[in-house]
Amino acid sequence: MAPMPGSYDHDFGFLISDVARLVRKHFDRRAACHGLTRVQWRTLRRLFRSEGITQAALAEQLEIEPIAVGRVLDRLQTAGFIERRADPADRRVWRLHLTARAQEVAADMERIGYEARRDIAQGIPASELAAMIALLERIKERLQLLDQDDDDDDPAMS
Repeated sequence: MAPMPGSYDHDFGFLISDVARLVRKHFDRRAACHGLTRVQWRTLRRLFRSEGITQAALAEQLEIEPIAVGRVLDRLQTAGFIERRADPADRRVWRLHLTARAQEVAADMERIGYEARRDIAQGIPASELAAMIALLERIKERLQLLDQDDDDDDPAMS
């Protein structure tokens, strides 16, 4: 099917997907020295901001299913990056905490992320980057509204 004249829909979604894939690939190459995947680093980064959080709350913040977060946490715990501690108020709940090993790699991972973003943005004026970020934020908000509207229309979600 040919795109409609003046339409951006033919390339828009593919371009965003391709850029996201290439950014992930670039970051993964740089972060391989620590043996962390991007999702593991993203999980650790969230824990640096919210240490002591529960697995369920972490899954919600990461927008990942709890079972998937559980598998990531299992790997991080096995590798010595996190530990699970019983919640003193509710023995059924585990709180997530960073280990000394996670603290040791944090600065290097932040540096890797900064350098990756710097390399990706090289030659692009700051004003264009700011405009792109603002536009992507608006698109994200719009998609969240559309998703919410779809949930409101779905009787199974009510």
